Amino acid sequence: MDLDTVRTFVAAADAGQFQEAAAELAVTQQAVSKRIATLERNLGARLFTRTARGAELTIDGQAFLPHARELLRVAERAVASVRTGSRPLRVDVINSRGATSGLMRGFHHAHPEIDLDVLMLFDIETAVAAIRSGAIDASFRAVAVPSRPLPEDIESVRVLDEPLQLLTGPAHALAGARSVPLAQLAGHRIWMPGIVPGTEWAAYYDDLVAEFGLTIEATGPNFGSDALLDTIADTPALATFMGEQTRLAWPAGHGLRRIPVTDPTPVYPHSLIWRRDNPHPALTTLRNHLGSTQPDRPDSETWTPAWTQR
Repeated sequence: MDLDTVRTFVAAADAGQFQEAAAELAVTQQAVSKRIATLERNLGARLFTRTARGAELTIDGQAFLPHARELLRVAERAVASVRTGSRPLRVDVINSRGATSGLMRGFHHAHPEIDLDVLMLFDIETAVAAIRSGAIDASFRAVAVPSRPLPEDIESVRVLDEPLQLLTGPAHALAGARSVPLAQLAGHRIWMPGIVPGTEWAAYYDDLVAEFGLTIEATGPNFGSDALLDTIADTPALATFMGEQTRLAWPAGHGLRRIPVTDPTPVYPHSLIWRRDNPHPALTTLRNHLGSTQPDRPDSETWTPAWTQR
């Protein structure tokens, strides 16, 4: 259906005269008549009756009018969804409880005037493909996975080094520790069923295991964080790594402990990635906000894999 004919119909219905509709649309009265005739022919219904006072809607015209208005509203929303600066900024945060979700909440608090679409994709390849296609504007990721550098049209900047903590149940051997040196975790079973081979976070933990002789088990299905917390609380032999800024809540009876890891502190490196030629003005605002709010941590006290170094 031609939107020009629908727009002309609505203008004529509101004005009650083809002449006034023509003036509003900056076309001739003859053009208005032709458009209305075309619409009536396509619909197979008469929409107006000519009277001495102008043009009045028929019963069919009255029935069609609200739908015509909605067609025009939908068309306006469709155009706005791809118009730079008017559509929401679309950002991938990986998961809703993690540090990057917190970064976006902070950005929204600082810039409530900016419309946001926050979504969660899976791995870095999916995120990069979505950025390159224009489906999203940016993503928070650990970059770059060894042997898989970012494409030349993708830019990245490190925005947060998040320390890892050890999460244990109350009966775990390290539950009473105020902190634990990273090397002391060798020989302890660390269970992380959310690690998926081939992802950027799997590459991170593979290097952590190799460098410090840790034992990380990714066996069993991943039933989500609640099931993970239940298992850690009930199994003295198991612990898990958790980001310092990951937001968790568990029943009081679980007695879980979050223990800082030191000497060095392993940090998970979050970077923002985006397409170099993305013109969305809010993307620049987001990058400036992240650059001004995240403190740097001394490299001498922390550990990240070599492929994540700045």
